[in-house]
Amino acid sequence: MKKILITGSGGMIGKVLREGLRNQYELIRCLDISDQEAASAKEEVIKCDLRDVDGLNKAMHGIDCVIHLAGVSVEDSWEKILPANIEGCYNAFSIAQQNNVKRFIFASSNHAVGFHRRERFIDTDVQTRPDGRYGVSKVFGEALGRLYADKYGVQVACLRIGSFRPNNKPADIRQLNTWISHRDMIGLTKACIDHPGFHYEIIYGVSNNLRNRFDNTPVKHMGYRPVDNAEDFRDEVYKNSPKEDPVSELFHGAMYCPMEFVGNTDAIE
Repeated sequence: MKKILITGSGGMIGKVLREGLRNQYELIRCLDISDQEAASAKEEVIKCDLRDVDGLNKAMHGIDCVIHLAGVSVEDSWEKILPANIEGCYNAFSIAQQNNVKRFIFASSNHAVGFHRRERFIDTDVQTRPDGRYGVSKVFGEALGRLYADKYGVQVACLRIGSFRPNNKPADIRQLNTWISHRDMIGLTKACIDHPGFHYEIIYGVSNNLRNRFDNTPVKHMGYRPVDNAEDFRDEVYKNSPKEDPVSELFHGAMYCPMEFVGNTDAIE
């Protein structure tokens, strides 16, 4: 994997990966719908919308591995999720395959499994349980990745990213479980880029947290070895963490679960 395309490279995770992967590959091509920092050595910068098929074709040309981060990154209306996270995701997979891209790393989310109860350990084989429209879009991306791996032979890794924070610290008690540090996010992405070969994998993007309830045991062969631990921030978190909503505190998806919630929590096993 010598030539890498990062979609959404101007976003919160994209900026960290761009910096963390800089000069480690023959080319890092950085694509975003917004203006970005100018290209440095071994970089190219492209401004492009995911719905721009011609622009995506140019961006994918000659690329070995796509890191697909672009899209709406939080819960939002279907009118915003649909074009960015559904249509845009499909375009990215489809045009990557048409350009013979070998490997596709998809930024999924813990919100694809957000309605699993928080006290349970969950591995990469659990049934998806999205906690909102954003979570549904990530389940869609994971399913699309499975299709492109099985039908077209693209090597696909889906990263169920936990809580990535701009200040690189967990913000509340729940994030003592779900936090991923900037260093570990770079390490996870590099593990997927540098692996000699795989078919289709789902990996939880969390650090080596003492309270972690996401089990990556089935994907140890991918070589992701997180080093940071949210527990290092325990005292600060307990001092500043707000009281959690009674629905939120039951599930892995936390704050996304109470949004518009009119169901019965007792029925969600």
